[in-house]
Amino acid sequence: MARTTITLPQDLLTELMSLVNARSKTEAVITAIRDEIRLRKLERIKSLAGKLEFVVEADKLRHGDNRLG
Repeated sequence: MARTTITLPQDLLTELMSLVNARSKTEAVITAIRDEIRLRKLERIKSLAGKLEFVVEADKLRHGDNRLG
């Protein structure tokens, strides 16, 4: 884990801690960073909607895997 010193507005940090139910400032910031990364990844996935061509039939997906018996 990397140690970093940052200056944050106290009101924002207090609100963040309340919103994410964090017990410490570190926990609040880590939660916020993880949430932001997750949201950005979701946005990237959503931007692909309608741009990918799916050519495998549903029956082949359900019954085509012989490993399942």
